[in-house]
Amino acid sequence: MVISGTYSKVFLAFSVCIFACSAFARDFSIVGYSPEDLTSMDKLIELFESWMSKHSKSYESVEEKLHRFDIFKDNLKHIDETNKKVSNYWLGLNEFADLSHEEFKQMHLGLIKPELLKKRQSPQEFSYRDVVDLPKSVDWRKKGAVTHVKNQGSCGKYL
Repeated sequence: MVISGTYSKVFLAFSVCIFACSAFARDFSIVGYSPEDLTSMDKLIELFESWMSKHSKSYESVEEKLHRFDIFKDNLKHIDETNKKVSNYWLGLNEFADLSHEEFKQMHLGLIKPELLKKRQSPQEFSYRDVVDLPKSVDWRKKGAVTHVKNQGSCGKYL
């Protein structure tokens, strides 16, 4: 009888913790929104300004800011529609909320950015000049370029 009473208390405490964690999980790293934010243009503008402040965003012109606001609204609409359909995760407004899908893909989903590729290309191929008698191997530790191997203990390993 005592064991089941203790079990009930532990289970109740655990349930309260799970509920509390799930209730607060949405507010940890992104700008959240509420249904009221979607009810008027003034509230959307206030949310956009709050998001801009959190992510230190500024724009070159009023036109650019209006353009980014329109994209922000479209992304918020997508986020809200997804959150209404899905219950096992929640979307919020991250630092990319003012980028269109195409802009995001171009900026963040490529293996090599075109501007970096241009920097890597040189007009002439590299070649060694006036090099005679290269050693077969080099101990870079002795030359001070790298340090000796260190024991990292159980770093990254399961014991």
